[in-house]
Amino acid sequence: MNLKDKLEELKKNSLAEIKSASDTKKVNDIRVHVLGKKGPITEVLRGMRDLPAEERPKVGSFANKVRDELSEAITQRREELEVERTAAKLEKEKIDVTLPGVPVKQGQPHVLEQVIDQIEKLFLGMGYQVVDGPEVEEDHYNFEMLNLPKDHPARDMQDTFYITNSILMRTQTSPVQARTMEKHDFSQGPLKMISPGKVYRRDTDDATHSHQFHQVEGLVIDKHITMADLKGTLQQLAKNLFGEEREIRMRPSYFPFTEPSAEVDVSCFKCGGKGCAVCKYTGWIETLGAGMVHPNVLKMAGIDPEVYGGFAFGLGPDRFAMLKYGVNDIREFYLNDVRFLEQFSQKG
Repeated sequence: MNLKDKLEELKKNSLAEIKSASDTKKVNDIRVHVLGKKGPITEVLRGMRDLPAEERPKVGSFANKVRDELSEAITQRREELEVERTAAKLEKEKIDVTLPGVPVKQGQPHVLEQVIDQIEKLFLGMGYQVVDGPEVEEDHYNFEMLNLPKDHPARDMQDTFYITNSILMRTQTSPVQARTMEKHDFSQGPLKMISPGKVYRRDTDDATHSHQFHQVEGLVIDKHITMADLKGTLQQLAKNLFGEEREIRMRPSYFPFTEPSAEVDVSCFKCGGKGCAVCKYTGWIETLGAGMVHPNVLKMAGIDPEVYGGFAFGLGPDRFAMLKYGVNDIREFYLNDVRFLEQFSQKG
């Protein structure tokens, strides 16, 4: 058998093997065996040295043609097997789209976040900015900048968690106001801000108290600000959160950072002011504290109290949510019981 016949037989046998290969590994093994440096084609071509010189180009050309045909057949078979593998995988993983889908229940913001969102939207619409600040705060901003020097007895009302003698978990979001007052450029306009966030106090947890809760505090600093501006703002807040029929009243109180100060009550949204269990039969519900910014607070922030004045207020979204939805235990908000939380749908 001459070399050309050997090559022809090799091609025929190899093509049959390639066609019958059942996976890409087998095809690759055939490629290495037939076309490799130690493969049969190479062995056949070694015999060309015994051929007459005029025969060698013809045999060499035929050998290259055989090599190319086998390479093409190997590539084609590999592609066929890949298509078959993909089709089998798709068949195995296919979804019957005629079956009804499994509904995915859509979540919603936590009820406290809903209340905070509603407050933020109201004040953003009134031209306020929403400002965040650190929860791990300096004593200087948490107390001293708010007219509460060291050993001031009013600090006892805000017993908190100290990390060092001068670093603590903030007891209120008022430090954000102090920081913002220091940086604000009044040549660009008045300061109108709210500062929502978590606060911490060393409290014994019960139905109405928690060591961690939320606050939203507001501040306006400008020329010619009066108590009437404060009352009008809080009236709008009460109507937005509790209904258009609500009214407010202000009772004298004491806060170190405001003077004069007031407790703010809202007419009972349950009985309309007639008296019920919710308002303890007074017709009014205590909601927040407020007042005119104390001159000392302005001075410490580098603001001239002879030129500028302002008002501040602070409210608890937790308490607002309890009042609004009739929740009698603040701990319910933090237990992550979906059965409780899903009662409060997002509105607006």
